[in-house]
Amino acid sequence: MQPPSGTHAPAGATRYRWLVVTLLFTAMVINYVDRQTVSLLKPTLQSAFGWSELDYADLVFWFQFAYALSYLAFGKIVDRFGARIGFSLAFVIWQAAHICHAAMSSLKDAIIARVFLGIGEGGAFPGGVKAVSEWFPKSERAFAVGLFNAGTNIGAIVTPLVIPAITLTFGWQAAFIFTGAVGLLWLPVWWLVYRRPREHKKVNALELSHIEQDPVVTVEKVSWGRVIRARETWGYALGKFLIDPIWWMFLFWLPDFLHKRYGLDLKTFGPPLVAIYLLSDIGSVGGGWLSSQFIKRGWSVNAARKVTMLICAALALPVGVAAMADNLWVAVAIIGVATAAHQGFSANLYTLPSDVFPNGAVGSVVGIGGMFGAFGGMAMAKYAGFVLDKIGSYTPIFVYAATGYFLALLAVHLLMPKLEPAKIG
Repeated sequence: MQPPSGTHAPAGATRYRWLVVTLLFTAMVINYVDRQTVSLLKPTLQSAFGWSELDYADLVFWFQFAYALSYLAFGKIVDRFGARIGFSLAFVIWQAAHICHAAMSSLKDAIIARVFLGIGEGGAFPGGVKAVSEWFPKSERAFAVGLFNAGTNIGAIVTPLVIPAITLTFGWQAAFIFTGAVGLLWLPVWWLVYRRPREHKKVNALELSHIEQDPVVTVEKVSWGRVIRARETWGYALGKFLIDPIWWMFLFWLPDFLHKRYGLDLKTFGPPLVAIYLLSDIGSVGGGWLSSQFIKRGWSVNAARKVTMLICAALALPVGVAAMADNLWVAVAIIGVATAAHQGFSANLYTLPSDVFPNGAVGSVVGIGGMFGAFGGMAMAKYAGFVLDKIGSYTPIFVYAATGYFLALLAVHLLMPKLEPAKIG
């Protein structure tokens, strides 16, 4: 992966930081294959175990409950032990839990497996954002976050291409075992490759000076108490609370929407889902790239981030009528643009903690925000289960998806009006 046009690293500088992003990208591909397998197999598992819509909503709810608490805990873990150890621990937990899904024989078994998956996956984004804050200057961080976050979309693309083929040939249990075993190959590579820039022998002095170009804000110890008292923490947390449920909804219910609205199944899910998540990838990289370009043209970080987020919010508006589209590919186009807008918005939102907090607090802030995002996802799970069970239409769900980004941007702007350094000590 390469830096954006206009990134002024000195001539002769190594580019090891882009290998770090590549590893994070690959981990997020694995993360989302593991996360989305159940949603793709929803009709199959409902048929096998007799789950209702509310049962499936409970499955999502408990995953997100564990994810919320884990996100908070891993935020502190990565600040304490660094991205190398923190990300490794999270990866081992979630990958083992994913494989254990093959042994489930009831809703209770499924909930237990999802809880442990949530515990592990809760460490992925705190670890990834922490790694970016260690390896990139502010001018490149949104782009770097967008790049590794794009792995989530590739994971969402790989899942409908791989899981149906394995399931139809070997059964649904094999889908968990095979993908889990292959994913484990990532861990030794990460452990061997990742170090902090100053500890890495393959990073030369020119690249190190580029990475460390921003003024250093020194805080000897950053406690949760200090972080929680900062209004910037709550601006980020509210933004996550308002937009994360939208992405969770797409991830966990989109295959079901395509099944119920357009009659798709395991054999036909592939092309529409691939198209949607390819668009998401464009949004993830494009949103980070756009704000980075604004900064390089002399815009303030505040203006660059928020204007990009406003553009993304506007692009998501049409999804409110997606369920009314009679043509499958019209719906796919509308939803694809909305998911792209989400990823562009999210790439910039994820970057805000490293914009305003010292490095020693970034993981904790990301953890708090992720916890609130998961709480929002839990509420969405119950709401979606209720709406689908009682009304049977996705329209009320999509209406919120069309408006949530404006609410999130408003919360961010009110609590972080200038993106000035947070006063935490």
